[in-house]
Amino acid sequence: MARVLSVNAERFPIAGTFTISRGSKTEAEVIVCTISDGSFVGRGECVPYKRYGETMEGVRDAIEAIAPAIAAGMGRKALIDAMPAGAARNAVDCALWDLEAKTSGNPVWRELSQTPPTSLETAYTLSLGTPEAMAAQARENAGRPLLKVKIGGDNDIARIRAVTEAAPNSRIILDANEGWTDENIRENLAAAAKLGIALIEQPLPVGKDGILRQVPHLVPLCADESVHGVDDLEKLAGLYDAINIKLDKAGGLTAALALRDRAKDLGFSIMVGCMVGTSLAMAPAVLLAQSADFVDLDGPLLLARDREPGLLYRGSEVSPPDAALWG
Repeated sequence: MARVLSVNAERFPIAGTFTISRGSKTEAEVIVCTISDGSFVGRGECVPYKRYGETMEGVRDAIEAIAPAIAAGMGRKALIDAMPAGAARNAVDCALWDLEAKTSGNPVWRELSQTPPTSLETAYTLSLGTPEAMAAQARENAGRPLLKVKIGGDNDIARIRAVTEAAPNSRIILDANEGWTDENIRENLAAAAKLGIALIEQPLPVGKDGILRQVPHLVPLCADESVHGVDDLEKLAGLYDAINIKLDKAGGLTAALALRDRAKDLGFSIMVGCMVGTSLAMAPAVLLAQSADFVDLDGPLLLARDREPGLLYRGSEVSPPDAALWG
């Protein structure tokens, strides 16, 4: 029987409001790609991201357009050439991985490693807000070993200080989402270093980060919006110390694995991150992140409800996916 591809748009409410430097949202809008061969079903989830010009409708259309090729037997390697990197290809690629695992009875992790996956410590994200509001979030989560703090405004030093004082025992990642400028980056970096910050993501806008070659990296800097695929890596050498790999940016697990391996060869530290999605989106990323230096796969923890079955979270520890969910 020919493989049949279908697409569904789904919405999951966020617990409260999730705010970054570019805006706020109260729900996670996701698209699920399902591929069936008549006996087995594979699924992949993606999160269209406006920052990269993606819409729910556009991503859905792109997935549906590839359906005839999938029915004709297109595999993951051919998919990379047939679709550009992004959310749409991610959903299809992960659905193919899942279908292959279900059909063969061989879990995805066996294709990636000789050893079974283990639980990982994930960061937990605090939304951008006033220093007082962010301190309150930090106090509430001060027992978590790793916090990721959204910043990117005019009062960031006060925010950083408030969070570090409220959660003194937590390691802290700052995520500026391109919100700093040439004028404030040196001062902000100095403050972050003094306050013991572990990592800073994407301080400057894409294309305006050349100054990072001259600015002392008092805290390690991690590229996020500046890196999507392998072709981006060479020009980031000397600008960043680490890269944040997200399946929705890379366009699936297949491309993300190649990006991870090449980045390691070039000496970058590895962070595996996520958009705000459900456990279905996090599951392949948990396998990708097994050897990562930083893990930020807390999407389901930010939702009011996750899909069932979901990943098992114990505090800030996330377990590998069960086959009933993915892979």
